[in-house]
Amino acid sequence: QVQLVESGGGLVQPGGSLRLSCAASGSIFGINAMGWYRQAPGKERELVAGITRTDYTYYATSVKGRFTISRDSAKNTLYLQMNSLKPEDTAVYYCNIDPPHPDRWGQGTQVTVSS
Repeated sequence: QVQLVESGGGLVQPGGSLRLSCAASGSIFGINAMGWYRQAPGKERELVAGITRTDYTYYATSVKGRFTISRDSAKNTLYLQMNSLKPEDTAVYYCNIDPPHPDRWGQGTQVTVSS
C-alpha cells in the first residue's frame, strides 16, 4: 500500500509562494486521481486540487488561477505550486488519492500565510 509524506510548508507573507511536495513510497503512475487537500482550524478538510492519470487537473474555485498541481511519476511525487497566497490559505495541507482513502492520510504540512 502506497504511503504518502507531505513537505514544503512554512510561514509566508501574503502574496508569496510555496511549493508543496508529496512523496509516495510506491508507484503513483496507475492511480486514477490524486489530490491535495487542506484543513483550516475549525473547518472541514476540503479538496483544493486534483490530477488524474491522464494529467487532467481540477481546482477548487478558491484557488483556481493561483495553485497548480502536477506530478512526476518517475519520482513518485505529487506537487502543489501555490502563488499569490492569502491569509485564508492558512491550513494543514495533505495529499491523498481522490476520492480520499481513510488509511492514507499523512501528517500533512502546515502552511501559514501571515504578515
